[in-house]
Amino acid sequence: MHAALAVHPASGNGAAGRLLESVAARLRPAVDRLDVLVAHTVEQSRALMTDSRAAGLDVLVVLGGDGAAHQGVQFCAESGVALGLVPAGTGNDFARALGIPEHPHAAVDLVARRIAEGKRRRIDLGRAGGEWFATVLCSGFDALVTERANRLTWPRGPRRYDVAILAGLAAFRTWPVVLRTDVETIEVDATMVAVGNTPFYGGGMPICPGADPEDGLFDVTVVGKATRRDLLRMLPGVRKGEHLAHPAVRTLKASEIHLAGSDLPVYADGEPLGGLPIDITCVPGALTVLG
Repeated sequence: MHAALAVHPASGNGAAGRLLESVAARLRPAVDRLDVLVAHTVEQSRALMTDSRAAGLDVLVVLGGDGAAHQGVQFCAESGVALGLVPAGTGNDFARALGIPEHPHAAVDLVARRIAEGKRRRIDLGRAGGEWFATVLCSGFDALVTERANRLTWPRGPRRYDVAILAGLAAFRTWPVVLRTDVETIEVDATMVAVGNTPFYGGGMPICPGADPEDGLFDVTVVGKATRRDLLRMLPGVRKGEHLAHPAVRTLKASEIHLAGSDLPVYADGEPLGGLPIDITCVPGALTVLG
């Protein structure tokens, strides 16, 4: 069994770098060969992963947050290399969706057991703008919040998103959006659109609570025309999935989506994917994960 441990030392404000040695030590007994791939840039990460694949890689374990996991997804999608996650970032939403323990040592122990047991499962991925994504693609207010949160250095953890939300409310507005699916077309003044392969974004907010990465469909949450007061009333319930009851919220399922209508940024897995318009496709079984 040939495995690689990919780490972005800066993830989680340096938490990933501090955990590297202990995580590697817990993983080594479960494999025949472990390559430790320490990368400080996306380019370094992809080059190191490619070198490991050339040597016959079976499993890639990513130590870091959703940004690091996103790079692992790009590498493992449709490749046959299984992906394992050890969360050590700000949001850790992909790990949360897969039921991976929050504590890194518990997570790596689970990964090691899954390697030893040979347990694998295949899940769907989204494809948009030439990139794969595992969690949620968003545009509108939430994408602008993500953009702001990525610039913040304080506070740490999911509260960073809460601060970004409050700051974003000062410049709140809606935008005309056209959402065309394989089933219907919706034209709406939208606050935001979230396309979920899995439920969570923003450090544990189940924006698409019913999203299932094994059903071949996205769950789409559209927040239509809402006021600043509506948002303030809605936001406290998002972490419990209570936002779906608000009259401005509409949900649907789709496997193919074309999103257009305004010059808005698009984010997926918390990473920038450019702007609208964009075509989004659900690719069933595109990723093999441990567990």
